[in-house]
Amino acid sequence: MVGICCGVAGERETAAPVEPSSRASRRKRLELRPLKLVTEVAIPPLSTLDITPAKRQKMELLPIPLSRDCGNAVENCKTIEENKNHSISNTSKSESVKLEEEASKFGMTSVRGRRRDMEDAVSIHTSFTTKNTSFFGVFDGHGCSHVAMRCRDRLHEIVKEEVEGFKEEEESVEWKETMKISFIKMDKEVENCFVEGDNSSNCRCELQTPQCDAVGSTAVVAVVTPEKIIVSNCGDSRAVLCRNGDAIPLSSDHKPDRPDELLRIQEAGGRVIYWDGPRVLGVLAMSRAIGDNYLKPYVIPEPDVTLTERTAEDEFLILASDGLWDVVPNDTACGVVRTCLRARKPPSPPGSPGSDAAVAGAAIESSDKSCSDASVLLTKLALARHSTDNVSVVVVDLRRNQH
Repeated sequence: MVGICCGVAGERETAAPVEPSSRASRRKRLELRPLKLVTEVAIPPLSTLDITPAKRQKMELLPIPLSRDCGNAVENCKTIEENKNHSISNTSKSESVKLEEEASKFGMTSVRGRRRDMEDAVSIHTSFTTKNTSFFGVFDGHGCSHVAMRCRDRLHEIVKEEVEGFKEEEESVEWKETMKISFIKMDKEVENCFVEGDNSSNCRCELQTPQCDAVGSTAVVAVVTPEKIIVSNCGDSRAVLCRNGDAIPLSSDHKPDRPDELLRIQEAGGRVIYWDGPRVLGVLAMSRAIGDNYLKPYVIPEPDVTLTERTAEDEFLILASDGLWDVVPNDTACGVVRTCLRARKPPSPPGSPGSDAAVAGAAIESSDKSCSDASVLLTKLALARHSTDNVSVVVVDLRRNQH
């Protein structure tokens, strides 16, 4: 229609003059008038649209955020068709909605390192309660692996049940209370499971204590929604946000000599003894964990929960066990990841191994090549700095203009 109208208009401008009294001239003027109205009212100037066939095809086929220019062009079309008085702010709002529909991209690497056994576990669910809400968890076991493994298999389900309970009552989710309840339920489930002898895992601790009271796990969990980042931490694993180049810890390690934790332990009747570092009763190097029934009530499963509003300056989130954080500072870790994400490598298929520079014997999972490379490099850096623990790293891309 645009071509027809433009062609007719061009013809009108370049046509040779004819006599006003000519019958052919009068007929031609009658045919041109309605086409002139269509051109002036219904068709906006082509310079304002800036939509090439390639861009139009990309918008129809790929469920990814549009570039700013393309997004503005689409909104201009809608504005002309629906309401000429719409403000330009509607464009940015529409772009935000499109971006929110996409799940977070991530990369994960987990390696045994210099330890005899692998006791870390990682849980990733990119379509958690909704399509655009993701769950990430890192669990660092001690004594054995089965508590960390059970947290990997069950904690996200417990959290999801609690969140759906709020939805059924038509209430907004109280994230802090939800996460605390979920962690305590997870701890009870671990306790009941092994007291009843329902330990189906084939692990070395079965030969030592049938009830496995001396086994536990840290847990750092991040629920990423389009508006918020909810981080729950129990133990000495850690979550760090990179915002505009700054490393911002979203959790605080639960060490026995942390002033508030030391006071809590002492008020409960326990002691912190320095034996190769501060330890609860001279045994455990953290003051909170899931499991460890023999150290209750000094070691508790209640997490610290932080809620962080997402902004346009958020770049990525790192979740990792202390095998990384014991030897790599927050700022250094963020610098490594920034370098990888700026490489702008193409995305990997979901579940693909991702990096070409993988660590030998490492478990790798990713939905993005750059995130995968970042997690691998952090793991390699920790090993190069002589980390003696298992190392598990999850990198989550939070950028809203990734494409």
